[in-house]
Amino acid sequence: MTTVRRPEEQELPFNVFAKACPSRGTLEHVTGRWGALTLGALHEGSLRFNELRRRVDGVSEKMLSQTLHALERDGLVHREAQPTNPPRVDYELTPLGHEVTRRLLSLIQCVEGSMDAVLQARERYDGTRGAR
Repeated sequence: MTTVRRPEEQELPFNVFAKACPSRGTLEHVTGRWGALTLGALHEGSLRFNELRRRVDGVSEKMLSQTLHALERDGLVHREAQPTNPPRVDYELTPLGHEVTRRLLSLIQCVEGSMDAVLQARERYDGTRGAR
């Protein structure tokens, strides 16, 4: 059984570089392919599961479900089930999710804005080392 200590009880701050630090798992959830795309899509507003699946092109139903569960567990996504027939489930970012996503979107915009340089670098690399 793992005991979660309050921040004021921590002897050392969280350290994502330490193998046993719980922050490493959250970083993986946020920066993994489906986590980053899911958070980015939800930054635009609340979405139902199938709307989110269409927005995150290429994600399977199973992977999106697993991703949403992980992000919800980490407190980044809120799941709201409506008692309707058929059931309606909406997903939205929590305040923490908005903060993390705001920072993530800066990285996404940096990558998108640098793609000309990235593609040129790939071309140079492939020209000298051979395409893989």
